Amino acid sequence: MKAKAILQSGKLFAALGAASATTAHADDKQAPPREFAAKVHYCTTCHGVSGQGFRGFYPIPRLAGQQPDYMKNQLLAFTQKRRTNTIMFSVAHVLSPEMLSALSSHFNKLDPKPLGGGPARLASEGKTIFTQGVSATNVPACATCHGDTAAGNGEIPRLAGQLSDYVVAKLANWDKERGQIASQPDASALMEPIAHGLTPDQIKAVAAYVSTLE
Repeated sequence: MKAKAILQSGKLFAALGAASATTAHADDKQAPPREFAAKVHYCTTCHGVSGQGFRGFYPIPRLAGQQPDYMKNQLLAFTQKRRTNTIMFSVAHVLSPEMLSALSSHFNKLDPKPLGGGPARLASEGKTIFTQGVSATNVPACATCHGDTAAGNGEIPRLAGQLSDYVVAKLANWDKERGQIASQPDASALMEPIAHGLTPDQIKAVAAYVSTLE
């Protein structure tokens, strides 16, 4: 019901429009080649040389193949403090609109093999949740928004190949990291009731499944 109310109020669409307007002219410009190369190198020190992510004590997400509009929106969310991450606050606030577009386009085109990492025994249950949802708690099928192949669309992120540990961490802490400015909701607001509707075991299962997808 919360997600429905957000949609009906029109605030979500207004927020999306504002975010898009911020970078609307970015495609008309190009990021300086030398500065762009430096930024890509900086990103890959954490996210991997092919944007495949990093599995460690603190999982760092896969950027490869990610939807450009989603990446731009999330980088803006860090800058505007709508999304919490101390490291990304510092990284994102120096990026110009044309750099946001250039980086988003660059990582979208990469396609390394997924690192995976989710327990194989959970993938089957995760697939069921992804394709059918959880009727008992009114959780819709993930595929409804993210697509049958989890490729995402526009500001709906690609989940295919995402690190299992990262997906678990984000879903388990959704309201502590996303939507930190209630007056500026974005597409991530739709996920809050869904994340709360999944048990820890169901979250692990979905994460395991999407981590196997290419």
